Amino acid sequence: MKFSDNDIKQIKNHNLSVAKVQKQIQQFKDGVNFSDIYEAATIDNGILNPTYEQVDELIKFFDSKKDQISIVKFVPASGAATRMFKFLFDFLKEYNPVLQSLNAYINRNSLKDLPLFLIAIEKFPFYERVLEQIHNNGIDYKSLNPNQKAYEFVKAMLEEDQLNFGSFPKGLFPFHKYNNDISTAFEEHLFEMAFYGSKKEPLKLHFTISEVHKDKFTEEFKRIEERVEKITGFAYDISFSYQHQSTDTIALTTKNEPFRNEDGSLYFRPSGHGALLKNLNDINADLIFISNIDNVVVKHYKAEVAKYKKVLAAILLQIKAQVFQYIKLLKNEDVSEIELNEIAAFISNKLNYSISEEFEKYSHKYKVEYLIEALNRPVRVCGMVKNEGEPGGGPFWVKDESGRLSLQIVESAQVNKKDKEQKRIMANATHFNPVDIVCSTKDFEGNTFDLQQFVNEKAGFITMKTKVGKDIKALELPGLWNGSMAYWNTIFVEVPILTFNPVKTVNDLLKPSHQLS
Repeated sequence: MKFSDNDIKQIKNHNLSVAKVQKQIQQFKDGVNFSDIYEAATIDNGILNPTYEQVDELIKFFDSKKDQISIVKFVPASGAATRMFKFLFDFLKEYNPVLQSLNAYINRNSLKDLPLFLIAIEKFPFYERVLEQIHNNGIDYKSLNPNQKAYEFVKAMLEEDQLNFGSFPKGLFPFHKYNNDISTAFEEHLFEMAFYGSKKEPLKLHFTISEVHKDKFTEEFKRIEERVEKITGFAYDISFSYQHQSTDTIALTTKNEPFRNEDGSLYFRPSGHGALLKNLNDINADLIFISNIDNVVVKHYKAEVAKYKKVLAAILLQIKAQVFQYIKLLKNEDVSEIELNEIAAFISNKLNYSISEEFEKYSHKYKVEYLIEALNRPVRVCGMVKNEGEPGGGPFWVKDESGRLSLQIVESAQVNKKDKEQKRIMANATHFNPVDIVCSTKDFEGNTFDLQQFVNEKAGFITMKTKVGKDIKALELPGLWNGSMAYWNTIFVEVPILTFNPVKTVNDLLKPSHQLS
């Protein structure tokens, strides 16, 4: 693939190299590898299920340790709220209140989302704000008929010259209402961390955002900081970063040619949440909590959600302590064969790492090197909820090219649906990935790992998108909790469904976890 001088200049201005872009194009042509899922991870087969007594003990353990370690909460928050309103954008585009009734429109299109939205409209936290906008437009809302009310309400919400909710970053959209206070997802994350943060220093939260929204997030924090600190009794240290341009990927036409913008320039796209590995790698902390921006709850449920954050963190701290102890033992020249076998059993049974069948034949020296290499990796403990039909990834035992089994979070797009057996295994998964992760990215000497060294580069995604009405092929990097963490040591733990409360559409805000009553 030859690039013009202008192309090369554009590539360099994007902090990319020609070689890297050529490699991306070759990936499109070669295709990406599907995951070879061996079986679903289930309770007692890759997923821990602590008893009530164990939960209590783990919480006590974490509470006894949290003031001795540094903690950061890492929240991918760059997503726009646009997709929350897809059915409402369709409504604005298709519906004419003068020519047809609401009921006729709903029945003709067999709609479910729109009726629910309209029936429960007063329960949304932004209801009063939208009415205020309609009033400012000089419209007497109360005098309108139902058809006009629905149309004017959605117009006030979404039109660019009105509230323009579709342009909001999801983190700053009104999620919850407490009396006269409206709370965003961003604010809810601050309140939530007060339940499991340490009082020895300000609570540290790091949000990855779009650079264009930096000022909005900064202004929102200034607006709420004093009130949140007064209620929680904590000080806060909030930081932001952006998805690096150098992680963008080139888009291709369906004929595997570079897709070009109308001005002839190359079109580059953000490469999915796997691009945030660079941002995660810059975090310096003993313990990092990871959760999505939209997975929050109203204050009534926060203590229960936080309980299980502590459970995951406690399991990680206990595992990490044992890992470090074993590495120290392995570096002692007097380590015995019995101790080597004990460590190998720990790696296999607790870290879910398949020890080579040839292990027994290795020399003593190579056994030591092999075990240190298996232990000295980033560690993640991931909450898993029972599968209730949500789209997305789940926990599986995956076989790599050498035949070694490991625990992985696998997305639907990573599975070859044309293979009946792979499709069957995927369909029978008992659990779902809610992105509820606690991780340790430091080695036994306290140095931060280079996380790029633990990525399965072949675990990317190729998806079809559209640009100005044309089909394009898009390449996404290995997902942050998929291929980007493929060679981490991984532990899965069942957590209650209450801990999983994403807001994918605006109607999700009507669920009990997002309503006070």
